[in-house]
Amino acid sequence: MSFLSDYLRHKRDCTSKRAERQERISSLGPEYHTALSDQDLDTINKPITELVSDIRSNAISPLSVLRTYGKVAVRAHFKTNCLTEVLISAAEDSLKNSKEINLQGPLAGIPVSLKDTIIVGGFDTTVGYSSFVGNKADNPRDGPMVRLLKDAGAVPYVKTNLPISLLSYESTNDVWGRCMNPYNKAYSPGGSTGGESALLACGGRIGIGSDVAGSVRVPAHFSGCYSLRCATGRWPKAGILTSMPGQEGVPSVYSPMARTLDDLSYFTRAVIGMKPWKYDHSVHPLAWREEVVEEYADKGRKLRVGVLRTDRVVDPSPACKRALEMVEEALRREGHEIVEMDDAPDMFEALRMGALLLNADGGWWFNSYRRFGEWLDTGASLLSFGKWPSIVRYLGYLWVRYIRRDNLWAELVKQTRPISAAENWGEVKKREAYRAEWFEYWNRKRFDVLISPPNALPAIPQDASKDTFSNCGYCFLFNLLDYTAGVIPVTHVNSALDKLPSTFNHRRLNGIAARAYKYYDAERMHGLPVGVQVIGRRLEEEKVLAVMKRVEDALGEDKYELFDPKLLDNVVD
Repeated sequence: MSFLSDYLRHKRDCTSKRAERQERISSLGPEYHTALSDQDLDTINKPITELVSDIRSNAISPLSVLRTYGKVAVRAHFKTNCLTEVLISAAEDSLKNSKEINLQGPLAGIPVSLKDTIIVGGFDTTVGYSSFVGNKADNPRDGPMVRLLKDAGAVPYVKTNLPISLLSYESTNDVWGRCMNPYNKAYSPGGSTGGESALLACGGRIGIGSDVAGSVRVPAHFSGCYSLRCATGRWPKAGILTSMPGQEGVPSVYSPMARTLDDLSYFTRAVIGMKPWKYDHSVHPLAWREEVVEEYADKGRKLRVGVLRTDRVVDPSPACKRALEMVEEALRREGHEIVEMDDAPDMFEALRMGALLLNADGGWWFNSYRRFGEWLDTGASLLSFGKWPSIVRYLGYLWVRYIRRDNLWAELVKQTRPISAAENWGEVKKREAYRAEWFEYWNRKRFDVLISPPNALPAIPQDASKDTFSNCGYCFLFNLLDYTAGVIPVTHVNSALDKLPSTFNHRRLNGIAARAYKYYDAERMHGLPVGVQVIGRRLEEEKVLAVMKRVEDALGEDKYELFDPKLLDNVVD
């Protein structure tokens, strides 16, 4: 009976949270349910510096700005199911209380969306688990990250969808449902910060997500927005809940996302300018270095750019290869030096090591919060293979290696298991040696930055995680190294330009690549966004943002065309 009771509680809590969300949306005033006006569009497209200035000078009301972005959020939600907690009514109340939000701060009156993991006082932080429903009683006050945002003048107004494991490039759970790509609902917006990317692509302003294996970068690539994976200790992370407490083998970081690159840069500078080390003990007391921005923004400085064309596990698809080549050619036109990386350290070793460190508990923690019958996406389910008896796991390894004759896939199967503290220490030792190897390689090659695909594929179809789960090396590598990395959208999949060659043969691929390429179809993917990753070393946020700007400027007329928020007027609940 306990299993049945657990399942019934699960269904009840899922139903109640969805009903609560719908009631909060329905109860909003009529101004949130009308089409976007010319004034709304002007607000959405206005540079953030101008918008902050207008709010500070009372040229525009912060309540008017909130209503614009509340309207965008509601319509984006009807299109993509991107929202979890709707904070808009509470945000209106906060704006009427000048003591709670600093309307003279660097983010004065700017609505900010938050990944569902971030604690906002008086609201649940479910992380998509039904067992967390009702936990607002445990968090009556804002967490430190939200306090910092309000002190800066930002207005938290919605929280966004995610997968319960936080280990998926899809964003689906039983509590809130499936989040969809704004360009094509049959495809994922990315994960684990997919609700953020869907909202920002549709016309949101700025947001915050977390990244442990590409979780702000892949969503930006899949949905067509901008993100920056900060190095550990540069962005605050206090005041959150997670499905993997205590996981430090590949540390998760919280990081900014935005609809435009200018917004991303301004947001990052504003938060670091708030001295986040005074809100969160884990943040380094490292002030914003404008001189670094100026150094790398100087067009007289020619950059030495490493091009990571493949991780040697899954080669990039034609669409992702074309986007990378567009950036490469744009940089060449500007006179920058392009350096090949054929001699880079073994990137499969990073995938193997990272997978073992990230899942050192065999998936115990993220599964421990699940109730009986609670859905888990097919990719994260593979990590639960570690709970099986060792003889079963070993037979699986033997079958893949000797029957399927796939050494790479077999090695990952072998690593899907819980490990002892002694073995964990051993892997951390290897991680540090691997980081040192990359440190020496970067010094020897004298790179300023690297560019790479964020993923071998554009957005994946819904429920494709079971086969694409291990196709994460292009982002995961830089989590393991703890390098700063940003993603800019560059182009869209083109059914004519991005077809697989007629000579392409899945059977020649290793198992990881073959499983991923099952889903590459340029015709079905036509119109989906495609991004490129720009990578610096640890704590080089200023440099990476400056180079992202130079890349975007170099693209010129080929610069990415953002999703038009006017298209939201065609959305019906």
